[in-house]
Amino acid sequence: MPHRVSLKAVQAFEAAARLSSFALAAEEMLVTPSAISHQIKILEEDIGVRLFHRVHRAVILTDAGRRYAEEITAAFARIDLATRNVGQTEKSDILTVHSTPSFATQWLMPRLARFSALNPDIDVRLNASTTPADLTTEAVDLDIRYGTRLQPTGTLVLPLPPETIVPLCAPELAEGAHPIRNPGDLRHHHLIHSEACLVGWRDWMRQHRKVKLDITRGLRFDRSFMAISAAVDGLGVCLDSLLLVQRELEAGRLVAPFGTEGLKVQGYTVNLLKSRAELPKLRSFQNWLFAELERPSGGPGR
Repeated sequence: MPHRVSLKAVQAFEAAARLSSFALAAEEMLVTPSAISHQIKILEEDIGVRLFHRVHRAVILTDAGRRYAEEITAAFARIDLATRNVGQTEKSDILTVHSTPSFATQWLMPRLARFSALNPDIDVRLNASTTPADLTTEAVDLDIRYGTRLQPTGTLVLPLPPETIVPLCAPELAEGAHPIRNPGDLRHHHLIHSEACLVGWRDWMRQHRKVKLDITRGLRFDRSFMAISAAVDGLGVCLDSLLLVQRELEAGRLVAPFGTEGLKVQGYTVNLLKSRAELPKLRSFQNWLFAELERPSGGPGR
C-alpha cells in the first residue's frame, strides 16, 4: 500500500511556501511557528527530500520544494474550486426516472416542479420511452411502466391506482352542429383510437350494445398523448384515461360528455430494485408520487 503523507503537514507546507514564512503560516493556521516547523520536518522525512533552506530567521524553498509547492498549490486550488462548485450548483442526490411517454408528458412533467420545491436537494432526470428500463444495468432509479410485464427477480412492483377510461372531446365538438348528449350521438363524429391503451372502443361498445358505431374507422395513434392532443384539436372523440387528461379537463380544453364514470383498468406500475427501495431519494419520490395521485382533481364532465 502506498505511503500517505500527513495532510496536516502538506497544509503547513503549502501555507509556508505561499507566504514565505513559518510565522505567517502559523498565524493563518492558528498554531505556533514551531508547530509549522515540526509539521514540515515530518513531511521532509516522509518524502526524503529537503523542502526549505533555513537561513537565519528566513526560510527559502529548495528547488525540489519549489516544484512540489507548485503542484500542491494547484491541487489545493482544484479542491477549493470543487468545494465551491458542489456547494453552489450541485444537488445532494440525482434521481433518474424512466417513464412511458404518455404518463411522462401528460401527468408527471406538469407536477415535477412541486416535487422539486419539496425536495430541493434532489435533482430529477426524466427519460421517456416505450421500452422498459433495465434497472439492473441502466442508470435508472425508478421505472414507471404500463401494462403487465414479467419483472426480474429483486424488483419491487408498486401498482398505481386504477384508471378510469371514458370518452373525451373538445367542448366545441360536444356543443357543435351535432351535440353529444348520449352514446348514440357518437355516430356523427370521428372516433379516435389510442391503440396503446388497455381499453379500447370495442370494450366500451360491450357496455353499450344498443349503440351502433363503426369502430373500424377513425384516427389511430400508438400513444395516448397523441390521441388526447387530437381530441383537444377537435378531430374527434377519444377514449382515454382521466388520469392523463386532468390538465385538459381543468382548463376546459376537453370535456367528458357522458360523465366521469367509466371502465376501470389497472395500467401503471412503479418499478424499482428492492435493494434500493429505502434510499431517501427513492422513498421521497414514492411518497410524493402516491400523495399526488390521491390529490383531488376535477374536470368538467357533462
